[in-house]
Amino acid sequence: MEQMLSGRGVIFDMDGVLVDSYQPHFESWRLLGREHGRDISEAEFAATFGRTSRDIIELLFGAGRSAAEIRQMDERKEALYRDLIRGRVPIMGGARELLKELRTAGARLAVGSSGPVENVELVLEALRDVVAFDAVVTGADVSRGKPDPQVFQLAAQRIGIAPGRCVVVEDAPAGVEAARRAGIRVVAIRSAHTAGQLDGADWVVDRLGNLTAASFAAE
Repeated sequence: MEQMLSGRGVIFDMDGVLVDSYQPHFESWRLLGREHGRDISEAEFAATFGRTSRDIIELLFGAGRSAAEIRQMDERKEALYRDLIRGRVPIMGGARELLKELRTAGARLAVGSSGPVENVELVLEALRDVVAFDAVVTGADVSRGKPDPQVFQLAAQRIGIAPGRCVVVEDAPAGVEAARRAGIRVVAIRSAHTAGQLDGADWVVDRLGNLTAASFAAE
């Protein structure tokens, strides 16, 4: 394939984009909630998309906890999530094909996720036979979660591509806003959101499989 994307970067969010993690994340938050006497609804969970676990704990369980307690709850929730997906990572339909095509077209590839490094590593291991990403940014690399642009600014920096030559692939309003604030074009996967909730995106598709390398070639 012609190197149509040479000198360009594509930055992928992970949850809801590369991995179909909606159900296991929801279930792990529900399990944590039960351990703390809290029943977490799906609507409450959906409102947290794109935020860090630290932010979500305050939203779901209230503010005022110590940093140590937040860290303990965060680590417990993510351990529950990893137990649910270990050995059966639900890679999103169309992800493998798109990653192969983008690599063949010459794009530099990055992951820009607010998730913990252990979660990201599980997914990267499941994709190891497909592609090696040029850069990976996780929640451990940033001090501010989406919608702050830090995660995508750092990803673009690490692949050595100017923000204006990158595209972010996201599925959450907070991630779309983060990409826009970073000066990066963004394509949104509709997933659980309506097109209206993703108004800040440059374009919206129903699923990852709708994208090809040519989708990223337009200026």
